[in-house]
Order: sequence, then C-alpha cells, then structure tokens
Amino acid sequence: MNIQDLIDKAKDTLDNAKDTLGLQPQETEAGVYIPSTSSLKIAAPNKTNYDHTEYDNPYTGNKKILMVCTEEQYMTMENGHKFDTGNHPVEMMLPLLHFKKAGFEVDVFTPTGDAVKVEQWAMPEDDDDVKQIYSDYESKLENPNSIAGFVANDMADSNDYAAIFIPGGHGAMLGLPEDKNLGALLRWGHENDLFTLAICHGPAALLAAHLESPDSSDKTDTAEGDFIFKGYKMVAFPTVMDKQMPKIGYLPGTMPWYFGEKLEDLGVTIDNKLASGQTHQDRKLISGDGPLAANDFGKLSVNELLKALN
Repeated sequence: MNIQDLIDKAKDTLDNAKDTLGLQPQETEAGVYIPSTSSLKIAAPNKTNYDHTEYDNPYTGNKKILMVCTEEQYMTMENGHKFDTGNHPVEMMLPLLHFKKAGFEVDVFTPTGDAVKVEQWAMPEDDDDVKQIYSDYESKLENPNSIAGFVANDMADSNDYAAIFIPGGHGAMLGLPEDKNLGALLRWGHENDLFTLAICHGPAALLAAHLESPDSSDKTDTAEGDFIFKGYKMVAFPTVMDKQMPKIGYLPGTMPWYFGEKLEDLGVTIDNKLASGQTHQDRKLISGDGPLAANDFGKLSVNELLKALN
C-alpha cells in the first residue's frame, strides 16, 4: 500500500467516524448541504428563550422599522460545496415578536424585491410564538419591498422609519455587503439619526455603507472618506467560531471570506470572542452576537426605540 492509499484510507475512516457521530454536513441535493445532525442539536434547539416581555407604554406613532433581508440562498464554500442558508429564523423572529409587543410595524425589504430566503432547518419547531410570528409575516417575506426601488424613488423624502434592522444567518453575507443601494440606505439612515440594529452575521451587510453611491451623479451621497461605523464597537458572530464550524459539520467547508475581518479593517471593534448571547449598544448601533442573543437584542432595541420616540 502506497502513501496515497494510506491517506485515502485514513480519510475514509475519519469520514465514517463523522457519519457515526453525526458530524457530517447533510446533503439535501447534489452539492447542497445543511448542518450536521449533531451541530443542529447544539445550535438550533426546538424552542427559544423568548420571554414574552410586556411593554408598559407601547409605541403609538407612525414610525416603522425597515428590515433588510437576503434574497440569496446558497453560499459556495472554498471546496465548491454549497451551504443552504438565508436569514436565521430565530434572529429574525424573536426581535419581530418584541417589535410587535412594543407597537412597531415592520416593512420587509430585499435588494430587488425577490423573496426572502430563510434557514428553514433552523426553525424551532416546538416554539409556537416563533411559528406564529413567522406565519404572520410569511406573505411579507414572500413579497418584500425592493431596496433599489426605495432608494431610487422614496428614500430622499421618507420620514417613515425609526430603525434599520438586519437579521443574521450566513445569508446576510450574500448580496448585501456589495449592494450599493443598501450602502446608500445605510448612510441615509445614519445621516437621519435612525437606529441600526444588526445581529450575528447581519453586520456583514454594514460593509455596503463603504460602497460608492449607485447614482454617481449625486456627489452628496458617496462613500468617500471614513466608514460611517469607524470607531464603533459592536458584537457579532466571531470569525474564530466561523473558522471552527466545518469541524463539527455545521458548514460543509471553509467559508470564502469572513465579514468580521473586513469590518475590523474599516475601523470597527468587534468586542466578543464567543457567541454566548451578548448584546451591545454604541450610539445608535445595537448589535447581538447570535441566536442566543436574539431575545435580549430585541428587548434592548425596543427599549431604546421607545426611549427615543415616546
């Protein structure tokens, strides 16, 4: 037996062991994967920590929350395997539950108005609250507004929104960070003193704020100069954990890039090393580190919005 045969045999043995332990990503169709059974047990429990907080003075005004979602589903890893992703349902739905309790309406947007992609494998099947709010929003998720249309036609004169909310899921890294219209939207929100709410991988979308304006003739709306979030601190899903995810089969290979590194290059400080349920506020940027933070992230966002608007 030559060296290559020994390497191949060792690889087969390791793959068989991973299969036995439930550590292999699950192939749902040719070349497309969802997380391994073991990683899902750890990272996607069937019930959330939503705590049914009641708000004594719900909002009764006309300001809404603009939710930015991904319309792309597959992340191609370095090995060519595709990860079936989208927005994480817990990181989207728990904040939505708190927004609803606090009296806020939410408008759903994707870059072009195509349907929102959701990580259905992460849906907490025993959580009736999450399933109900998902049902309530299903038509909006299937027929969202277009960021491009809003930026071109409505943004300049809009007074409709108090916050921009970007839920996580690896899908937030697809399409959003390189979307010039989203960049214009984020800078508009910043200039008009809106809150920016981003959780887990959602902060990847903030990178769009450093892109040039989609309308090059508009010299007042460019990304020249400092990144609007330069000098800010936040929490997010940490790069060090994303680099470990293939080892437990959560991801089917090494990711093509890491958003945390790019944000840090632009002057953002990511203040956490683990995704343990942390939240953070720096001025009007509110962040959470992952699904464990979704409940507290929703509450913090709501309390700050109510404080600013009531």
